[in-house]
Amino acid sequence: MTYGTGLAALGDPTRRAIFERLADRPRAVGELARELPVSRPAVSQHLKVLKDAGLVIDRPAGTRRIYQLDPDGVEALRAYLDQFWNRALTAFKATVEQSEEEST
Repeated sequence: MTYGTGLAALGDPTRRAIFERLADRPRAVGELARELPVSRPAVSQHLKVLKDAGLVIDRPAGTRRIYQLDPDGVEALRAYLDQFWNRALTAFKATVEQSEEEST
């Protein structure tokens, strides 16, 4: 997964809704389609984008495929985003410390 691909995949509101539902538990295409205002083929297309981005994996279950979040892809995306959070916290700490030094 490239970070840009994962972020772009989640930029679409329907894909984000699918991603959020899969975070709750694995689901089949039909179940997702019943919960969303889009057709089964549209859900399948969105799942393909999420899968190509490395955020979703699937497994066969009889005649259906069950989709779930890919823990490795989600972890990689989280690690990428954590970089920014860590930088923001470091910058905030430096600003607070500088303000404290200036006020003494």
